Amino acid sequence: MRTIWITVRTSLVLMLLCTLLYHLTVTGIAQAVLPYEADGSILYNEDNEPIGSALVGQTFTEPQYFHSRVSSIEYDAAGSGSPNYAPSNEELITRTKEAAEAWKQANPGSPLNQLPIDLVTNSGSGLDPHISPEGALVQIPRISERTGIAAAELEKLVAEHTAGRELGIFGEPRVNVLMLNLELQQLLNK
Repeated sequence: MRTIWITVRTSLVLMLLCTLLYHLTVTGIAQAVLPYEADGSILYNEDNEPIGSALVGQTFTEPQYFHSRVSSIEYDAAGSGSPNYAPSNEELITRTKEAAEAWKQANPGSPLNQLPIDLVTNSGSGLDPHISPEGALVQIPRISERTGIAAAELEKLVAEHTAGRELGIFGEPRVNVLMLNLELQQLLNK
């Protein structure tokens, strides 16, 4: 009976430590250090309605906006994780060719040899909200034509929304497409 009581008591203490206290500690640290990210980086419109997360990509297909990268899971966070295909996989090759063809149709006159690879391929999670600065810049002729906004002004907008490498050495420069398009929308509303 004593062994059972020790086992039950130890189990209860470990459950309390490993579930409740651990999660409260991690959540508390996250809220103190990175509150915006810990709350999901939710963005709100003027009416205080949620419009999306700055950390999860969204599909933009309207020609007057910057387009995101391809997502095989359609940016569905519940289905996170894109297929891990080898470069020789037929489905990946077909999907990439289709994305390149869609690019040609949406951006007539833009040569495919100037198309950054991130605009026709998935990110590892399929949820990445970022594209390369080159991926944003190559879209400027289409957006300028559709919106009437000067290319130089759009280039400045891209530069303002380009984040550098983390700590100056990790990752690549990137542009958050949602944040860029929200700023573009403000320019269009003026």
